[in-house]
Amino acid sequence: MKMRAMVLEKNHDLLKEKHPLVLREIDIPKLGRKEILIRIEACGVCHTELDEIEGRTAPANFPIILGHEVVGTVEKTDSRCQEFKIGDRVGVGWIYSACGRCEYCLSGKENLCSEFKATGRDADGGYAEYIKITEDFAVKIPVSLDSEQTAPLLCAGGVGFRSLKLTNIREGNNLGLTGFGASGHLVLLLVKKIYPDVKVYVFARNKKEREFALDLGATWAGDTVDHSPQKLHAIIDTTPVWKPVVEALKNLTPGGRLVINAIRKENSDIDYLNRLKYHEHLWLEKEIKSVANVTRSDITEFLKLAAKFDLTPEVQIYNLNEANRALIDLKQGKIRGAKVLAINEK
Repeated sequence: MKMRAMVLEKNHDLLKEKHPLVLREIDIPKLGRKEILIRIEACGVCHTELDEIEGRTAPANFPIILGHEVVGTVEKTDSRCQEFKIGDRVGVGWIYSACGRCEYCLSGKENLCSEFKATGRDADGGYAEYIKITEDFAVKIPVSLDSEQTAPLLCAGGVGFRSLKLTNIREGNNLGLTGFGASGHLVLLLVKKIYPDVKVYVFARNKKEREFALDLGATWAGDTVDHSPQKLHAIIDTTPVWKPVVEALKNLTPGGRLVINAIRKENSDIDYLNRLKYHEHLWLEKEIKSVANVTRSDITEFLKLAAKFDLTPEVQIYNLNEANRALIDLKQGKIRGAKVLAINEK
């Protein structure tokens, strides 16, 4: 049996190459121990895919199928599976597997496991009609959630939720979001529900993104280099570059925390780090914390919250064979909300 897949066969510079993925017809994956085969309905398009294509977090082997925001239904199961049955709706996020034995896995921090494998980087992902995964690393999708709108929740939502937890934000605090793409707008929607007394200040270079943030309930929106009207207790950075990191630090309160939600940073503006001044940016116990990957519990918890509060991301839909256009639109900053590939019909 064959399936269609958009395949990355080598790294590309997306400023020069507009069609990095090739549409191929390949074998549907065969199942191993405790694996399930998922017929994919939708797969989100994430900025991490740009990092993979351009080589900042390169796949271990080529060719590879990208995509780690996967929603579909179980088509087939290995005989040893117990968690899922044929017809169940499931999702697959960035975490494809971990060892299950180390101190991190045993303490619920499998995102830090040295044997962590990422979907769409270390194993074939969701830019295809089917995907396989060990049932332990698939997650149940609440019945009320639509497939195309759920796809971004599996990474942009899950890792955004993890970032929010790492801010240690409390009611009455001020939260900043620098960069306002898929993850940023989901964090804002969630904060409005679970922390109604937290004011959210958004920094974005694109005027349309700033207007979008205000439409969703942000207290204030300004450019990346602007000073916020109030000092902020925490800021989440979701950008791919260094400038927003330096600029964000000047807006923190004493003891404030900047959480960087990015797998990799581009080096296009690395010279901006020369503007970092200890007294201006880091003095008074300000701190910087990174977000590494995501855990299964992050995704599961966030999906439950999304269902409870009816969190509906704004999405732009593309067909599977339009994956290259979706990626280039993302590269060029045509972001508003999240981008999703619609694959098999429900």
